[in-house]
Amino acid sequence: MRVLSLFICVLLLSGCGLFQKETIPVSAPETLTAKAQMYDTENNLVGEILFKESSKGVELTAVLNSLPPGDHGIHLHEVGKCEPPSFESAGGHFNPTKKQHGVKNPEGPHLGDLPNITADESGGVELNFVTADFTLEKGKENSLFDADGTSIVIHEKADDYKTDPSGNSGARIVCGVVE
Repeated sequence: MRVLSLFICVLLLSGCGLFQKETIPVSAPETLTAKAQMYDTENNLVGEILFKESSKGVELTAVLNSLPPGDHGIHLHEVGKCEPPSFESAGGHFNPTKKQHGVKNPEGPHLGDLPNITADESGGVELNFVTADFTLEKGKENSLFDADGTSIVIHEKADDYKTDPSGNSGARIVCGVVE
């Protein structure tokens, strides 16, 4: 009786695995993700922008704080470097297709041109949109992960979506390296 009880316990503890004849490997593609810690000109952390690749494109989501209230241009820049206070180290806009700035420019837009964001009265911003203009996949022409990386910059004023090279959006006030 003890042997039978022991056998039943072993059978229950091992589950159905005893009856499986072969293992079937499961291979799902890894979701590509990235993030950028966003810092102001005084090197204060103001939030984080998350990037997630999907079949629809790259989704950007963020909660940012301590921005001046109002509209601000936001762009991907061609170099993954953010040296305060001016963030000029980030270079120009991410523009591997060599177009002009702005969705309202007949010779545009840059791949790094993003929709304006609006900070509320307390300086908060919630960001959520998807774009198919660039990818997180290394080795592609429009990848954010090229040899010198990419940064994301928030400007002091709204982007007019047409004036080359930066939409008259003013000084760079927040920057983060896409990692």
